[in-house]
Amino acid sequence: MPNRRFADGEVVMGRWPGSVLYYEVQVTGYNDVSHLYTVKYKDGTELELKESDIRSQSSFKQRKSQSSSSSPSRRSTSRSRSRSPGRGAKGRRRSASQSREHKDDKKKTIQETNVALLVLGFFKPSENNTRRYNGEPESTERNDTSRIILEQKLKPDLETERVLEQYSLRPRKEEKKKEEIYSEKKIFETIKTIEKASSKTKELEFGGRIGTFMLIFFLPATVFYLLLMCKQDDPSLMNFPPPLPALESLWEARVFGVFLLWFFLQALFYLLPVGKVVEGLPLSDGRRLHYRINGFYAFVLTAAAIGTLLYFEFELHYLYDHFMQFAVSAAAFSMGLSIYLYIRSLKAPEEELAPGGNSGYFVYDFFTGHELNPRIGSFDLKYFCELRPGLIGWVVINLAMLLAEMKIHNQSTPSLSMVLVNSFQLLYVVDALWNEEAILTTMDITHDGFGFMLAFGDLVWVPFVYSLQAFYLVAHPTAISWPVAAAITILNCIGYYIFRSANSQKNSFRRNPADPKLAYLKFIPTATGKGLLVTGWWGFVRHPNYLGDIIMALAWSLPCGFDHILPYFYVIYFICLLVHREARDEHHCKQKYGLAWERYCQRVPYRIFPYIY
Repeated sequence: MPNRRFADGEVVMGRWPGSVLYYEVQVTGYNDVSHLYTVKYKDGTELELKESDIRSQSSFKQRKSQSSSSSPSRRSTSRSRSRSPGRGAKGRRRSASQSREHKDDKKKTIQETNVALLVLGFFKPSENNTRRYNGEPESTERNDTSRIILEQKLKPDLETERVLEQYSLRPRKEEKKKEEIYSEKKIFETIKTIEKASSKTKELEFGGRIGTFMLIFFLPATVFYLLLMCKQDDPSLMNFPPPLPALESLWEARVFGVFLLWFFLQALFYLLPVGKVVEGLPLSDGRRLHYRINGFYAFVLTAAAIGTLLYFEFELHYLYDHFMQFAVSAAAFSMGLSIYLYIRSLKAPEEELAPGGNSGYFVYDFFTGHELNPRIGSFDLKYFCELRPGLIGWVVINLAMLLAEMKIHNQSTPSLSMVLVNSFQLLYVVDALWNEEAILTTMDITHDGFGFMLAFGDLVWVPFVYSLQAFYLVAHPTAISWPVAAAITILNCIGYYIFRSANSQKNSFRRNPADPKLAYLKFIPTATGKGLLVTGWWGFVRHPNYLGDIIMALAWSLPCGFDHILPYFYVIYFICLLVHREARDEHHCKQKYGLAWERYCQRVPYRIFPYIY
């Protein structure tokens, strides 16, 4: 076994992968199996390097002293020649002219060298990219793309030799004979090309282009299938397909007008100058967008408006009678909105495009969202749709189902099952609006673009699928006893407590890790400057908020009984959705945090379900 040359804590010079540049690093560990050193750069980036890519600082200092010791002899020779007795005034003038030319040439060379070093410095490690090096980078898509483009730009051997020679900062007369020189404009155009190519989405989700194309049709079909099944006397899965209504019965202009009125009423509430204004997380260009936090105020105003309608005896169960038509109207509106979003994204600057929706494929970018934060002035379309029309509409639909149950079954009070479903889901919505600021740190806001996926999800899937239990109970009433209701309530409270306390813990730590109230939390530091919690709920499982979500979803479905599996579609869907999100989060965190994430996974082995998954 080879002997170890560098000790832990020793400061050495480490070569950055794919370049000839060395940076000052500190040795933090050594792997006896792979014979790789773990080193840490000044900006916190951690890499694994081979011993051949590490040099001691003394070797660099020795080279510097050798080059400086040779310069006095050249200067003395130059002085002896300038003072030669055989040279007259004309010679001295020629010498002064040559000296000025020499200085100008040296100044020009140094300027060109700085530009060349700027290109080479483009590969300097950044605090947002932790990579491992074992001969070749393990996850270096940005570096690979950048290196390919640079190799195309600097392909001729003569040009490559020239850039490397300039790094020595020594002027050479033969460089004057070269016709092509690298200007700053050309260098910065190269960097711009590199950044544009590296910002493209490389890994496609949801089955890529074919999968997203199918989902555009499959998602609306799923919604309509679920609503049609709930209307059947026997909503068994064996009764497939359900009888399809006439096409002309699915559309009514009045229903579409009511939907538009609802959408723009929520937009009006969003624009009211009430509530605090906060900053979002930094964007790729360092900017922070401003958001007005007034979702709870919009909910209160909506409740007042609905109360006024009920006072004047407006029949809110109109929603139940035209539920399918409202779903069709919402789907048509979301499709039109998605088309508008994609067309406007074609003119958006490169830095405003979504990291996950910039593949260059029309269908994929249309589905996932091409632009990250589309805005009309200060009106943020994605942020508005995320919580307002669909989430508040979910509560209104549940209330309409409760009133429809009372009218259809001639009841003076709603059933206990309907009360539980309405109460549980009302708590969930009010919690989301009360903690509205927390959504600014989610991947929906920071990573995903606003396209068909979020537009359809916010405006159609949330209000019409999440209200499936209440819609089911209208046509299929289920009686439950008070002890059963109490047990279901306790289950929902457990899920809510896990969900809320885990999210609050994460958001508080992310906003201010130095908060004295969080001093009891332990974490693993990362190269990005952020920490990974290993105590509290986040030391129990990696995604405790998902665990709370699933427990609550089960509590929402239990009041519907066990006669049919249809009310439990939401639980099945939620588990599949969260497992997908968990896998995406795992991949994203592994790329972002590198070795720190591997240590976190060893410390917290279970993902969602303790001792199971």
